[in-house]
Amino acid sequence: MTMNRRHLIQGAAALAAAGTVPRVFAADVVKIGYVSPQTGPLAPFGEADKWVIEQMKAAFKDGLTIGGRKHEVQIVLKDSQSNPNRAGEVANDLILKDKVALMLTAGTPETANPVSDACELNEIPCVSSVVPWQPWFFGRKGDPAKGFAWTYHLFWGLEDVIANFTNGWKSVATNKKVGGLFPNDGDGNAWGDKELGFPKPLAGMGYSLTDPGRFQNGTQDFSAQIAAFKKDGVEIVTGVVIPPDAKTFLTQARQQGFKPKVITLGKALLFPGAIEALGDLGHGLTTEVWWTPSHPFASSLTRQSAKALADAYESGTGKQWTQPIGFAHALFEVASNALSRSKSLKAGDVRDAVAATSLDTVVGPVKWGGPGPMKNVSKTPLVLGQWVKGTGKRKVELVVVNNEAAKNIPTGGTLSLIA
Repeated sequence: MTMNRRHLIQGAAALAAAGTVPRVFAADVVKIGYVSPQTGPLAPFGEADKWVIEQMKAAFKDGLTIGGRKHEVQIVLKDSQSNPNRAGEVANDLILKDKVALMLTAGTPETANPVSDACELNEIPCVSSVVPWQPWFFGRKGDPAKGFAWTYHLFWGLEDVIANFTNGWKSVATNKKVGGLFPNDGDGNAWGDKELGFPKPLAGMGYSLTDPGRFQNGTQDFSAQIAAFKKDGVEIVTGVVIPPDAKTFLTQARQQGFKPKVITLGKALLFPGAIEALGDLGHGLTTEVWWTPSHPFASSLTRQSAKALADAYESGTGKQWTQPIGFAHALFEVASNALSRSKSLKAGDVRDAVAATSLDTVVGPVKWGGPGPMKNVSKTPLVLGQWVKGTGKRKVELVVVNNEAAKNIPTGGTLSLIA
């Protein structure tokens, strides 16, 4: 028996020396985990992810060289179901069962925060996006003096959204009376926070804010908020709400005779599908713009311009481009770049490579430990957009109407009051 085994080993060695034994490429696999809301009320944030992942499979078809060895790349997508508890559960599955080398996550604090927390706890490197940095950092009890050890973030901050919203409001004639819609969730509590959010800077600019208090997502009756806004003569409405709540509020505002001159909402008004669902209520609404086909950036991975990436998405899916495409793509740019620079697949080496990132991506430059507000935060540019009636096949179009905060991003028009 021993002789047979020895002969077998010798024979295999001889075959290998002769080059007739195929190399088993799959033996060296690197897994990248990705958690986003594929279902539930936040699903529009994850709508482009499967398309982006298919694009990445093509980009990674020849594998990645990590620490001098070629690795097959596997991307494992998990659905947070728009639920923070579920997001944490699937993140733990990816870490403990799938043994991912690097985690990516995006799509509001309800997904990105619990995933980031799971990675910090399990000492696995994580890159997150599509959450203003304050709810991501302070919402996770971050200490500015220490930062986080394993989790890194790329996006803009509340200071940027406040600057863009108010830049737009200053360009039109209003009485400077603002009504706030801030729900009881990670974003709403941050945006409405007296120190970190809107109240303090608005007061400093001479705006008065009517904040009727927190409400639960999925609220069916905004009569109390509308009554408070009417009582105070509000002409500008702002806040950060999920798409179904925006539709409920806007419909009830019209029914109850409340007609503000400007409505600028975060989150709810980002997606063409949500605006189309509003019908004529959607025309003239304004929102933050994180990425468009006209952004002057290109992918470090595929070399596509922002426009080429958006065009590829539209031709591949038959759907209108949507803002998260750029950030889902950029997360994989960072992942590819960091893994290819990592000394090995040890978690600490991958984390160190992420931390040392300095990369021009399709959403702009990404660099940690530099001029960002925290060592774990890399800021991306932000402008203001307004939804207008579309031309041709498109029912609605998002036009950049103010770029004072990021002059390198071109405008397509100026802010108009709601008709």
